[in-house]
Amino acid sequence: MKYYLSAGFALKLLETPSVYHIREDELYELDDSAFQFLKRCSDPDGCDDCTADSKFVEYCLSEGILTTGPVAVNRPLLLKAPSPSLRYMEFQITDRCNLKCKHCYIGVSGNNDLSIQDIRPILDEFEEMQGLRLLITGGEPLLHGRFNEFNSLLPQYNFRKILFTNGLLLDKTLLKGLNVDEIQFSVDGMEHGHEALRGTGTYSIVRQKIADALDSGIAVSAATMVHMENLDEFENMDALFRDLGIKDWTVDVPCAAGRLKDNPLFQTPPEVAGKYLNYGFVCGLHGGGEGFACGLHLLSVLADGNICKCAFYSDSPVGNIKKGLRKAWGKTGHIKLEELECSALSCKSIDTCRGGCRYRAETKGSSLGRDLYKCCSFDILEKRKEVLE
Repeated sequence: MKYYLSAGFALKLLETPSVYHIREDELYELDDSAFQFLKRCSDPDGCDDCTADSKFVEYCLSEGILTTGPVAVNRPLLLKAPSPSLRYMEFQITDRCNLKCKHCYIGVSGNNDLSIQDIRPILDEFEEMQGLRLLITGGEPLLHGRFNEFNSLLPQYNFRKILFTNGLLLDKTLLKGLNVDEIQFSVDGMEHGHEALRGTGTYSIVRQKIADALDSGIAVSAATMVHMENLDEFENMDALFRDLGIKDWTVDVPCAAGRLKDNPLFQTPPEVAGKYLNYGFVCGLHGGGEGFACGLHLLSVLADGNICKCAFYSDSPVGNIKKGLRKAWGKTGHIKLEELECSALSCKSIDTCRGGCRYRAETKGSSLGRDLYKCCSFDILEKRKEVLE
């Protein structure tokens, strides 16, 4: 009997050798003997190694990791990932947008598109560095002047592709040709809350586009920002998303950047917004790692070609696409939980919270402070007076 690594699975040489189920977003950690066996199975001729552990083979067959028929898949060269590994890349292919959302951290929309000539080597390098998830963002990424050409590149890469969109430009024809594994829609409330932030008429459109995406068979997730006009809508959103079959619902608080600075009425204080961070489900988009604050495995490529540790740090890039991802990744820096102010205060929730958002926590030029929104979500700060102190 010959065994073959199934299509849709990719071997990854991360800190721990692994096999990644791209469509289901599942990472299986392996010991060296299991990894070497699956590596042999990834060969186009398959593997009939009878020395493999029979229980492991049975498990792989039951999980769909292995198949008994030949697989026509282009497998990339396996190279050891840097440590910590770059697993999630926020890829801002354009900063153009068709909306003027009141909370947008970018502010005034730009006119930058990453060129296809620059996009291709970055995708190549991300795969070479054993990347897992490509987060395709903007602006509105569908406004990229050569989006169809960009989309045509995606099938050759063995990582998960997630399109972040407001949904307004999606149509059924485009959906049929999208080479992504997931679409994440921005849904910032029910009708009132969503349109207060994004504009009249946008809610019914995004609801329809979510339905169209689900009908097309593409996995759908949702992202919601907490603001003053949607606070009484979270229970309804929770029921709606579960009923629709949304796979992942992320809830966050917008940072005081871009247009939010000009719309203070939408800014929600920590002691009000904190509890809403306990909504959402799954939320597995780009988690951190044990002992480290957020951003351990994340890097952002911006539409102007700069690279930074996340999009909020656009004013302090660590590199540029002309010099490559690996060089920028080496300059990113990763914060240990023991360095945070939270650790000095002996916070019992630090291993779960991981200190929250470092940009939101930044005070007086230091990124080691407290994310008060996360503190309030864990009910750590009881009084506004303490927050101010």
